[in-house]
Amino acid sequence: EQVVESGGGLVQPGGSLRLSCAASGFTLDYYAIGWFRQAPGKKREKLSCIRRDDSEHIVEVMKGRFSASRDNAKNTAYLQMNNLEAEDTAVYYCAADPWCGARLEEWDYWGQGTQVTVSS
Repeated sequence: EQVVESGGGLVQPGGSLRLSCAASGFTLDYYAIGWFRQAPGKKREKLSCIRRDDSEHIVEVMKGRFSASRDNAKNTAYLQMNNLEAEDTAVYYCAADPWCGARLEEWDYWGQGTQVTVSS
């Protein structure tokens, strides 16, 4: 049972990336999916949580640039990131939890992370 992120890479400022989070060994239908990131020297921060009913929460600072979605038929979730800035450079993680846990330790499954680097 695991989730695996993909889609990271090097992108220029103003560019876009779509990250994927593929689950295996369990069904995403029963879980909320969270997206997090961790920049060097900083704590891991939550970006979004898309609940089982597809309702979505995006942290305020990301609204207008990031959006989360899920495709239960593909057992996959996505994070669309637009108008990327250098400050968005970080390792991005997805995680699964039934309830959009407020604390990191509440999340049941974590991926290994995918690096996103925004640089010209």
